[in-house]
Formats: sequence, C-alpha cells, structure tokens
Amino acid sequence: MEPAVLPRPVGHSRPIRVLVVDDNAGFRESLLSLLEAGNLQVVGEAGSGAEALSMARNLRPDVVLMDVRMPTMDGIEATRRLKTDFPELGVVALSGHEDQEIVRAMLVAGASGYVLKDSDGDEILTAVGRAAEGGALLSSEVTPHVIEELTEALERERRRTRELEAAQDALVELSARRQELVARLSHEIRTPVTVILGVAQTLAEVDAPPEQADELLRRLVTRARDLAQLVERFELAVDAGMTERVDVVEVAHHVAARDPRVRIVHQGEQPHANVNRGVATRVLEELVDNALRFSAADTDVDVLVSVVLDTIEVRVVDRGPGIDVHDHERIFGPLEQLEQLNVRVHQGAGMGLALARTAARAMGGDVVVESSGHDGSTFLWTIALSS
Repeated sequence: MEPAVLPRPVGHSRPIRVLVVDDNAGFRESLLSLLEAGNLQVVGEAGSGAEALSMARNLRPDVVLMDVRMPTMDGIEATRRLKTDFPELGVVALSGHEDQEIVRAMLVAGASGYVLKDSDGDEILTAVGRAAEGGALLSSEVTPHVIEELTEALERERRRTRELEAAQDALVELSARRQELVARLSHEIRTPVTVILGVAQTLAEVDAPPEQADELLRRLVTRARDLAQLVERFELAVDAGMTERVDVVEVAHHVAARDPRVRIVHQGEQPHANVNRGVATRVLEELVDNALRFSAADTDVDVLVSVVLDTIEVRVVDRGPGIDVHDHERIFGPLEQLEQLNVRVHQGAGMGLALARTAARAMGGDVVVESSGHDGSTFLWTIALSS
C-alpha cells in the first residue's frame, strides 16, 4: 500500500524537515523512501546518537526519527540532550521492541511518540506529522501498556494524596489537642495562684492567732507545691510536640523504680514509639500515682505493656475500691475527685488523670478506664505506633 501524502502542518509553509537516526543503513534507506513518498523532506541521516546531536545543531530539523538501541550513545540519551538544546524539536522513537522500560525511558527523555519499526508506513508518517505539530502518537501495540502504567501511576498518586490529606488532618487534630492541653494547664495555674495571694494577704493584714497563722502557712506551702507541680506539667505540655523514638518498657521501669509495689509485665521486645519522653513519663507517673493512692498499702500495682496491631497498649491495674461506670468519664475532668471534701481520704489536686488523658491525646493516643469493679480498676493508655 502506498503511504499517505501528509499535508503541511499549521505553521509550516514548507515540507516537514526530518532527520533520520538509525545504526542500520538498510533500515535508514527504507525510511528515506517512505518519508519522501509522504511529502516529507529528509534533511539528513545519522548512524549514531552522537552524530545526530551534531547534525541537528546544523540542520535544525522539525522532527527526528530516533532509533532507540544504538552503540556508544543510545536513543534515550540522544533524545534527552536534543530536547535540552531544542525543546520545540519533535522526536519520534523507533524501536523493534515494545519493552515498557524503554518506552517509559524514551517518553521521560522527551519523545513525542513511540512507533515500532514493523508498524504500517502510515502510522510512522502520522507520528512524524503529529510530532511536527507538537502532538504525540504511540504505536497501537504500545498504547495499552502505557495506559495501564499511567493508570497505575495515577492510582498511586491518588493514594499518596489521600495519605497526605489524612496526615494533615492528624496534624491539625494533634495541634488542637496540644493547644487544649496548654490552655487547660494555663487556666488551672490561676487556681493555686489565687489561693496563695489570698493566704498571703491574710497573713499580712490580719493579726491571726499562732494556731491560725500556722494553718495558713501550711496551706500556703501546700498551694505553692501544687503551683510548682502545675508549672512543671505546663513545661512538659509545651514540649509535647518534640518527639523521639522511645522505649515505652524502659519508661515503665523508670517509673516503677520509685515504688517497690509497682510491677512491670511485658512479653519480649516491644517496638519503640514516636513520643516525647518527658511527657510519656509524666502520663505513666500520673496513672501509677493514682493507682497507688487508691490501692491498699499491702497490694501491688501492675503495669502491663503489650502491642496490638499498630498500637502500644499500657495498662495500669490497681487494687482499689473501683469506680462507678457513670464516673468513668467524669474523673478525667480537671479538679474532679470522687470523694467529697468533708470525707476525703485520698489527697490530691484532682489534676492527675486530666493531665494524663490530655497529654496522651496530644501525642496521638488516649487514656480511658478500661474496666473497674470491687477488686480494682484498669486504666488503659494507648500509643499509636504511627504517631
């Protein structure tokens, strides 16, 4: 079948100028015949990529028909260099193979089309014409594979976009939790400060009896200690976002070393978590301190560390009187205590569990009452390994 005669593309008042590059002289000759019959002007022929670079600078073709596999400098490298020097130049890759790695490499290098050497003559001419117009054509044998690869790449990009969106949402949530932690601690600092100022003013302005003065001084010291502890907690809260790889079991042993009643239980080596070591230590200290306060002096407190899927689970088990199910959430509020003031046995400011939960959430985890009964309670601290 005779090849079709191509019309001049828009913007061309002359035949399309083509440089033919192939290391096979016989195939170059057949291409010359095909191109001339298709009303195209062959301005030169090269037997290597290096020769093509030199000729292109002098001849300034509109399109280069580029063989892919050539010695010394292959078509991929030659195309990359040509497109760097002449961005508007059209390059049509010619190959005897439909290897997807080669197809992808030529397209990335800047080829405007990819045609197999055994393609119909009209297909080669059409590819040259489209390249001259700034368009592209892929051989029908190559197109399905390229489309499949592009579809896979698009799906990978979509997954990446979804992952980035999820990560952004997680960052926003973590930032909100950290702001909540800082705001809560800032608010709670005002309480002991107000009491300290009130007691100090009373001591300064009122001539109180010695017993009353001593009581006021003890109250002043207690509130000052509470304030110091809150300031320390505030400092840790500010650092919640400064994370590192932390061995949670090691943190548990560090906390347990302060009281012989605390026992650590874990199986095998546990993965490290991306948390702030100081804040993580404080969370566990608050939970252990709460467990010790409400357990009998002759009983132990267990700290159980395990991994479930992508989460580290830390359970603090006490031997206390238990917590009514209706109070499981209320005890995490700031300044909340289950005992009434006039019958209080266990002292404290009521900030420990509130701090533990808020700090845990600031690091992407949580603290909850997992179970509770007459024989004790279990508090669960979860730490996301991906946090």
